[in-house]
Amino acid sequence: MRQQMAVGKPASKAARQEALGSPESERLLVQAAQNDPSRFAELYDKHFERVYAFVARRVRNRDLAEDLTSDVFHKTLAALPRFDWRGIPFAVWLLRIAANVVTDQWKQAAKEVSDDSHEPVVDVTPEDVEQRAQLFRLVNQLPEDQGRVVVMRFAEGKTVREISHELGRTEGAVKQLQFRGLQSLRAHFGEKFGGKNG
Repeated sequence: MRQQMAVGKPASKAARQEALGSPESERLLVQAAQNDPSRFAELYDKHFERVYAFVARRVRNRDLAEDLTSDVFHKTLAALPRFDWRGIPFAVWLLRIAANVVTDQWKQAAKEVSDDSHEPVVDVTPEDVEQRAQLFRLVNQLPEDQGRVVVMRFAEGKTVREISHELGRTEGAVKQLQFRGLQSLRAHFGEKFGGKNG
C-alpha cells in the first residue's frame, strides 16, 4: 500500500470550518502553504472529504480510494509551488489532479488485465491503453452493483467465488450482475466484449 500522508485524517470539524471562507482567505492559505509546506495540512483538512468522495465514487473500493486520495495530496504538495492563483477555486485545480490520478489508475488496471491475459502476447499501443481506460470509465456509469462486480472481477482479478463471499451474494447472483454489466458495456462499445467464467 502506498505511503499515507503524514498529516493523517482531517483534524476537527471546527478546524475545517475555520479553513472555509472567502476566496481571499483561501488565496492567503494557499500562499502560506507555498511558503511553508507545513501549512499544507490546513489545505488537506479543508479538502480531504471532497477529494476522497470524488475518488471513491470512481473506483468503488475503499482501500484503493484511500491510496489514490493519498497520491492526490502527495502530487498536489509537490506541484503547489507551481500553482498560480487566478481567482479559480483551489478545489478545481485539486480535483483536476484527482481526475488525472484516477484516470492513471484505470489505465494501469487496464494494462495489468492485458498483461495477465491468456491471450497471445502482443504489443500494447497507447491507443489500446486509452481504449481500455475509456472502457473502465464506462463502468462507472453502470448500476452500482454491476459496476462493483465488473471492477472486482476484471480490475482486481477476483474470482466469482471471492466476490460472492465479499458481497454476501450467491455465485449465481454475481454471475448475473457480471453478465448484465458486460452486456451494457458491449452495447456502449458496439462490439463483442466477452467475460471470464467462474
